[in-house]
Amino acid sequence: MAKYAVIRIKSHQYKVSEGEEILVDYLGQEKPEPEVLLISDGENVLVGKPIVKNAKLKIKILKQEEKGQKIEIYKFKAKSRYRRHTGFRPVYSRLLIEKISIE
Repeated sequence: MAKYAVIRIKSHQYKVSEGEEILVDYLGQEKPEPEVLLISDGENVLVGKPIVKNAKLKIKILKQEEKGQKIEIYKFKAKSRYRRHTGFRPVYSRLLIEKISIE
């Protein structure tokens, strides 16, 4: 079993492993400060209360701003000729998890 961690960035939780790329909500110019909630190295599991105190996570920002797939929204009301079509593309940041460690 591979080493993985459960982290929280901006109130969203992600299960990550070393060398993995993840898409998170747009961070802007701020540097991500992940909170490690759980770490597993295959045999041992450390669960934080609520975070693991001595856990370190090395993250590299690959793309600061990346557009996601288009989300389309349709509104319709029967018998009143009401139809609306809108859509948008959410903005994400792409991160690379370089290293997960426990000190």
